[in-house]
Amino acid sequence: MKEMQTLEHNFLIAMPSLDDSWFEKSVIYIVEDNELGSMGLVINLPHKLSITDLLEHFDYMPEGHYDYLNRDVMIGGPVDMERGFILHRPHGDWKSSMHLNDNLAMTVSEDLLQALTRNQGPEEFLVCLGFAGWKPGQLAKELQDNSWLTIPYNQALLFETPTETKWEVALGTLGISPEFLSIEAGHA
Repeated sequence: MKEMQTLEHNFLIAMPSLDDSWFEKSVIYIVEDNELGSMGLVINLPHKLSITDLLEHFDYMPEGHYDYLNRDVMIGGPVDMERGFILHRPHGDWKSSMHLNDNLAMTVSEDLLQALTRNQGPEEFLVCLGFAGWKPGQLAKELQDNSWLTIPYNQALLFETPTETKWEVALGTLGISPEFLSIEAGHA
C-alpha cells in the first residue's frame, strides 16, 4: 500500500500565478495535510492588530511593557478569521495545544494569551487570526498547477525573519530570486 506523502511541517511559497489573489506573495506553514484535507497558517500577512490590541480585545491588560506587545498579529488565512492560532516553541503546558515537530506547537486556548500579559508565554511565538484550508486533493492539484513551491520547516524563517521579507527569504532558500519567477510554468 502506498503511503501518502504529507506536506505537514513544511512551508508553501506562493508563485506569481497567485498574484492578484488573496495568497499573493504568501508563505504558509502547513499544520495538517492528510486524507481529510490541509490546514495552514499564513506567516507573512500582517493584520491591523498588534498583540496589545488583541489582548485588550479580550480585556487582558499587560502587566508591563514587553517588546513583543508591539508585534503584528498575522492574518493566518481567509477561513474563520475570528479564530486565533498561536504557533510557538517550546510546547509548554497550555490547555489546548497541538504538538508539532521540532518542539513547535499550535495553541488555540486563551490561557496562552493570559500568560503573555505577564511575560510568561513561550520563547518564540506568532499569533494568527484565521487559517488557510484545502479540501482533500485540492492542495495537491494546486501544487501540480505550479501555484506553490515547498520548502522544509525552518525555525529562523518562522520566528526570526522580518515579516516583510519572509517571501523573498523563503524563495532564497531554494536559490530563487523573485525577479526570475514567471507566471508561465511548464510540465516536463
